[in-house]
Amino acid sequence: MTYMRSLYPSIEPYVRHTLELEVPHRIHVEECGNPNGIPVVFLHGGPGGGCEPYHRQFFNPDRYRIILFDQRGCGRSHPHAELSGNTTQALLSDMETIREHLGVERWLVFGGSWGSTLGLVYAQAYPQRVTGLVLRGIFLCRRQDIHWFYQDGASRIFPDYWKDFLRPVADSPRKDLLTAYYRLLTGENEVARLSAAKAWSVWEARTSTLRPRETLVEHFNETHIALSMARIECHYFVNDCFLEPDHILAHARRLSGIPGVIVQGRFDLICPMDQAYLLHEAWPDSRMEVVADAGHSAAEPGIADALIRATDAFAEQLA
Repeated sequence: MTYMRSLYPSIEPYVRHTLELEVPHRIHVEECGNPNGIPVVFLHGGPGGGCEPYHRQFFNPDRYRIILFDQRGCGRSHPHAELSGNTTQALLSDMETIREHLGVERWLVFGGSWGSTLGLVYAQAYPQRVTGLVLRGIFLCRRQDIHWFYQDGASRIFPDYWKDFLRPVADSPRKDLLTAYYRLLTGENEVARLSAAKAWSVWEARTSTLRPRETLVEHFNETHIALSMARIECHYFVNDCFLEPDHILAHARRLSGIPGVIVQGRFDLICPMDQAYLLHEAWPDSRMEVVADAGHSAAEPGIADALIRATDAFAEQLA
């Protein structure tokens, strides 16, 4: 008889670090759990989302040395919502800086949504540093994946929410909504910038769960969260995430020998399941688990259950 796993009890970091990078960036890093445990690095979504306290709870704190960091420009990293020097390549470099600073030889990489993108690109660049991958809500960052959510696709499933998403750019041409949003999010008009950021962020929150979660929408509507999420996401997406076309699938062979678990909600409408399926087919060392009654969010019970089962299994394998 199987039972649904829930998050481990809440914990506090045993140490926090502030790492100085090239000007103007400083990033927040924290360590939780067992200092002598299996190293695991948590990669949050967005880009621009930042870490939340519950992110520490996907791992058995007795067995894991849990490393979390707020990526450039978000969470407790500074400066907030900063776009300069904020690229995928910079984040990969930051991960290596963190790993070396903490004296970690190899680590398990855990990430969802944009965190899955960053985790995959990191594993392809530094396969010798990765003991395994636990990934959720696969985002391949192809142009068609961005187009689906920000131009045409999800809009046809959530036309009421989409109408609210369009409101800040109502006077702009509809053929390139990313560019229209980018102008607002990087413009000098503070009121227009905040209005656009909240509309962008709330669109994502409303569509991320199978069943509505008002608390999630309220969280994404907070000014601090919305500004970093919207500005940094839009910055990455108008630049094709600073990756060559179809980068992840084109370099899937570099994942050979790295074990991985892919957790995918059947009704994920932010990162539809075809992305996870294509990755799984191109990565023989992966195991894919489809959660039948879930969307995109890691906080959905079925997704959390599958993720925790995966980290528990890796704790046994890597002990």
